[in-house]
Parts: sequence; C-alpha cells; structure tokens
Amino acid sequence: MHQPNLQKNALSPNRSLAYEDVRSDKSETNWLLLDYAGPREDRLVLTATGTGEEIRVLTWRWSDRKQGLAEIKGQLKDDNASFAYIRVKYANDAQSFREKFILVTWIGANVKVMRKAKLSVHAADVKQVLRAYSIDVPASSVLDLAEEPIVTRLRQAGGANYNRSDF
Repeated sequence: MHQPNLQKNALSPNRSLAYEDVRSDKSETNWLLLDYAGPREDRLVLTATGTGEEIRVLTWRWSDRKQGLAEIKGQLKDDNASFAYIRVKYANDAQSFREKFILVTWIGANVKVMRKAKLSVHAADVKQVLRAYSIDVPASSVLDLAEEPIVTRLRQAGGANYNRSDF
C-alpha cells in the first residue's frame, strides 16, 4: 500500500503556505482543499482555497451566515476523496465569537472501493500535517456538513459554553 506523499506535496511551499494562510488571523482565507492528483495516484495536491463570506450574525442563534463551510460544499465531488481544512467562526453569545478549525474527510458517494480502503491510512498522515483542529468531520454528502451540528460539536469540544441549555 502506498502512502500519500505528504512530505513532498502537502508540505511543499504552496501547501504549507495555504495551511498557514487558513490559520492566520491576518488572512481572509478560511479553507483549503486537498485532492488526489489522479484516480490511481496516492499523491495529494492542493486543489483550492477560499475566503468564504464574512459571517453576518443577526442574533447569536442560527441566522443569516455564509462562510467557508458553505463555500467548500461546491468544491466537493461525488467521485472524489478529499480532505478539507476549514476555519469556522461562530457566536458564543450576542457579544462574543470563537474561531475553531475543523478537518473534513470527504468520501464521495461514487468513490471506488480501493480508494476508500486506502483513505483511512492516508487520513492518519494528513492529520499529522493538518494537525491543529478541534474536530474531525467525516462526510459523504453535503448534508453531513450542515452548520448547526458542526458548531454544536465545536462548542462541546471548545470548553467554555455560555449557554449550556443549548446542548
């Protein structure tokens, strides 16, 4: 079984810079996407980055928001296995916000069996490279990337929760 060539590809200057860009408070980039270079290749390449839209919070509850999580859904394909690293900003209450990072392991509905089998091994390597995240989100449908359950999980993982009655 071949290991993904993360040292050479995911950590090359472009990939490393993309990861640092998503993590930087000075950058508007809030997500990156790694895909396999080809159907029979184990090499991961940076295929997209994005800025999403600035979050507009009308109340601290679920309201009118668009962010990298929404934007990246359009990049995920049913015949691809991908890894996404996303900065998620959410409201703790009416006055405070938190930013956390999530790692999405995407396995599209039409991904071949051999790719699925190799993915678990590759995921361990990816997690060593994209290592600073609060939660891992396995997804095979864009419905798995619904914002509310992800933010609920982030709140549970994040320590301080100012509205304990919400979960």
